[in-house]
Amino acid sequence: MTQYAMAHEADPKKELMKQVGNLNGIEIFNNQVLVAVYVRPEKTAGGIVLPDKHRDEDRNQGKIGLLIKKGPLAFVEEQKQWFAGAEISLHDWILFRPSDGWAVTINGVRCRVLDDTYVRGKVAHPDQIW
Repeated sequence: MTQYAMAHEADPKKELMKQVGNLNGIEIFNNQVLVAVYVRPEKTAGGIVLPDKHRDEDRNQGKIGLLIKKGPLAFVEEQKQWFAGAEISLHDWILFRPSDGWAVTINGVRCRVLDDTYVRGKVAHPDQIW
């Protein structure tokens, strides 16, 4: 599938945080992280309307998500080998393999719970990767 520049009516990070809502009652343990899966908007910047099946595929097979919660041991290691030099913070867009996470839905938003070591990278904007 060709990647298109997407037409965003709002900042995707703010919009996703608004959709997922209050996370105060959710606790993530150990080295686990909670990621809200990014779903592309309906239209590209050029006005092409994406079929629903493409957006459904984002929900089920999306590779980009917003880091919204992390356990106390996430990205912490004594040997500094796995995350050496990496700074991964809440609200970063991260890259992961969908099959590595446990799919959950929070307030209608598709999310994944992953071990921190399944995070494969970080991107500045979610539209950079498909």
